[in-house]
Amino acid sequence: MLAGFNGSSVTSSWPQYACPHTNGSHACSARTRCPIADDPNLAELLRRHRQTARLTLEQLAEASGVSARTLSDMERGRSRGPQHRTVIAVADALSLTGEGRERLIALARDGRLRDHWTRPAGLCELPRSVEDFTGRPAELAWMDELVHAEVSPGGAVVGLVTGSAGSGKTTFVIRAAHALRPGFPDGVFFLDLFGMSAQPRPVEDALGLLLGALGVAERQLPADAQARASLYRSLLRDRQVLVVLDDAASEEQIRPLLAADGPSRVLVTSRRLLAGLEGVRRLVLGPLQLPEAMDLLTGIVGERSVTDGPVALSRLAQLCGGLPLALRIIGNRLLSRPGWSITELAARLSDEEGRLEHFKAGDLKIANAFGMSYEQLGVVARRVFRRLSVVPGQDIDAEVAAVVGAVERAAAWDALDELVDLGLLQDGAAGRYRFHDLVRLFARDRLQREETAADRTALTVEVRSWLLRMATMAGRWFEPGYGRPDGPDADLVVLSDLEEADRWLRANLDNWLGALRQAQDAGEYAAVLDCAEAMHWFSDQWVHGPHWQEVFTLGARAAGALGDLVQQATQLNYLSWVHAIPLDDPEGALRCAAEALDLATRVEATTQIAWSHSYIAIARRKLKHFEAAVSSASRAVKLFGSLGDTDAYFSSISNLGYCLRDAGCHAEAAERFREALALVSDERSGITPSIAAHLRPHYLADLGRCLAQLGHRSEAITTLTEATDLMEPYDSDYHQGGALEALAALLARDCRMQESRRAYARAAAVFEASGELEAHRRCRDLAAGAP
Repeated sequence: MLAGFNGSSVTSSWPQYACPHTNGSHACSARTRCPIADDPNLAELLRRHRQTARLTLEQLAEASGVSARTLSDMERGRSRGPQHRTVIAVADALSLTGEGRERLIALARDGRLRDHWTRPAGLCELPRSVEDFTGRPAELAWMDELVHAEVSPGGAVVGLVTGSAGSGKTTFVIRAAHALRPGFPDGVFFLDLFGMSAQPRPVEDALGLLLGALGVAERQLPADAQARASLYRSLLRDRQVLVVLDDAASEEQIRPLLAADGPSRVLVTSRRLLAGLEGVRRLVLGPLQLPEAMDLLTGIVGERSVTDGPVALSRLAQLCGGLPLALRIIGNRLLSRPGWSITELAARLSDEEGRLEHFKAGDLKIANAFGMSYEQLGVVARRVFRRLSVVPGQDIDAEVAAVVGAVERAAAWDALDELVDLGLLQDGAAGRYRFHDLVRLFARDRLQREETAADRTALTVEVRSWLLRMATMAGRWFEPGYGRPDGPDADLVVLSDLEEADRWLRANLDNWLGALRQAQDAGEYAAVLDCAEAMHWFSDQWVHGPHWQEVFTLGARAAGALGDLVQQATQLNYLSWVHAIPLDDPEGALRCAAEALDLATRVEATTQIAWSHSYIAIARRKLKHFEAAVSSASRAVKLFGSLGDTDAYFSSISNLGYCLRDAGCHAEAAERFREALALVSDERSGITPSIAAHLRPHYLADLGRCLAQLGHRSEAITTLTEATDLMEPYDSDYHQGGALEALAALLARDCRMQESRRAYARAAAVFEASGELEAHRRCRDLAAGAP
């Protein structure tokens, strides 16, 4: 009951308002309907116009952009006061003019007016919760724990929910607040702070509304914000109230609105991180997981999700990137367009160029949500944001941001922090940042709108060049004769050692590989070839990297385009290595090596001829053509010996050892491995020290296996133990796993069961890390089964 009224006086005290149907010639009570407004009503008039136009609800929905559900609610009388823009869209779609158009608009306006006078008198009413809310079980559990958390005397419980535009923060807290309402008998209040608008709600206005909701009459409100905040806190102290503060702009706006202590709880949502707020419990809302996203779409589109099937629905959910706003927009578009299938819409969204334009339905448009955050940015952060869209990879760091923004690194850090704070970038590990797919498309759109075509082209070329030069410089750290560059380009990041070079290449793989593809398409063949060549030695450090086939394929094509047959043969030999080792495709390896041999022979490139024979030997050995493998390996040894290339000669000797070993000639193979070990152990041999250090444990392991086959178990165990100990500092790979498994088997045969079990366990861990799951399970089971 309203304050100041008793039961007998309420009826006579309802406000009167001038009725718009008669230009104010009579007054209507807000408690009773105007008979003029009800004859005919909005529902009947809309249905009559639609039937006259011979349109179904679905056809009207498609023509107007208003969802079929909204139109159905209007025609059934459930929505008697729709928004003005909705009615205008419907009137336009029905081609209404003159009196008919004015009547429809007037009835909708009257409905909104009736709603105004008949809604509950309380301020800060909690909005309705959407019926098809889906997912967020862990987040809802967090919310439940928050409101039931114990608090120390003088403390208060405040929950801060942050997330990017479209992540569903408001929908989530409203849903939670409705569920928690029974626990707050003194009220649940909702206040929009308009944090993303040009003029956020002033603190004193926010306090005035909240105090009014708590029962303070307007004439009793203190004049200044500080006094209002004090009164507000005192009222919360003695009441059990839940206050939801939506879309906060800043810490300064929020602090006066927080409870000081007592049983009340405050929930805050903001796109900003509000890192300066002390003593709050934080929850970051990320995108929905795929199953939850599919459930939300299913809840919106209903039976059509069954008709088109789960594969199409899954693809559509993936293209929405798990953003609830994007999912709702796409679901509403499907509802309003019954002729569309989920498969067809997913196909339309697959085109990146026009994808963003599909994310609009009626007054919902995802670009508008992102645009509100964009407008909050400073000049530098805006420039960095839109220009980051040209970076080809999935994530970026401050160095890349500095290049695209043409700013110093410190300014780039500041811009990235600002973008994270507003939810336009996701903060990752080790100083790296990532776009949501739809936000990247929005950034690209802003770049096209705000910068000229010439500037965009120049920027793309500059970023591509920088990434390729960085990758080439980093790769050459691993190549004998290069290492630390004498004078790197002034704009490149200085890498001080092999570890930094390795780290940069791995962290920026998507970026430099994307730049390599772009350079190939742009005809920048020399840059592509330089970069691919620089990756040769580094590829040995990352044997199972998934990208080497593409890198060396691009290198071979670039060399072919340049007419450089020697380099084309070189890249094809690298590609043969990729097929033979990481891909375990000996037929592909043989094909590439044979093509390289043909090219190298045509130009008498003896070094590449020798390498081709070496890779042919590897392929033939894997194909179990052992006699041919030994023959090719022997030719490679002879050619490398004549060239005086110690590194290559060493490699060819060990390769011959492998061929002899697999052919069953273990004694001869052991001699080759001893010869290779003698070379890597002799400082005067001329072998590059880094190569010697890297390969010595591998050949110890190979020798150990041969000794085991020859029956020299004790010597084999000693050799394999030394080999596996030396492999520890290096990345786990199939060499280390195989050596550990061989050692474990020998220890078991020597009845050293405890040591065998430990070796099998180490082998299992190595195989798991290198992705060889069958070997991992085999060694794990053997480790568990050993006594």
